[in-house]
Amino acid sequence: MSTTFDDRKDSFEQGFVLSEELQFRAAARRNRLLGEWAAAKLGMTGEEAKEYSLSIVRTDFDEPGEEDVFAKIRADFDAGKVEQSDHQIRRAMAEFMEEATRQVKAGE
Repeated sequence: MSTTFDDRKDSFEQGFVLSEELQFRAAARRNRLLGEWAAAKLGMTGEEAKEYSLSIVRTDFDEPGEEDVFAKIRADFDAGKVEQSDHQIRRAMAEFMEEATRQVKAGE
């Protein structure tokens, strides 16, 4: 027989797992959107842009946090002579995270 405390604990754990899953999915979606944005800035289209976007998603698995994603885009923009400040890149990251979170919660 479970107690109210056990039920609350189980409910909290389920909510935590769901929250972590949503965060993971939102971060992956953000990185795809960010990759599409960056690819366009770099003049990529079609399959090249799609592959670049996927490379941004994969980059996020290199290290915890989003600094690896930022560093890749910064380096690619520098190599491609794309004029975007660090602030503009980080702002795009934040805006795409908001959009990705909205999409994931809406089941898109």
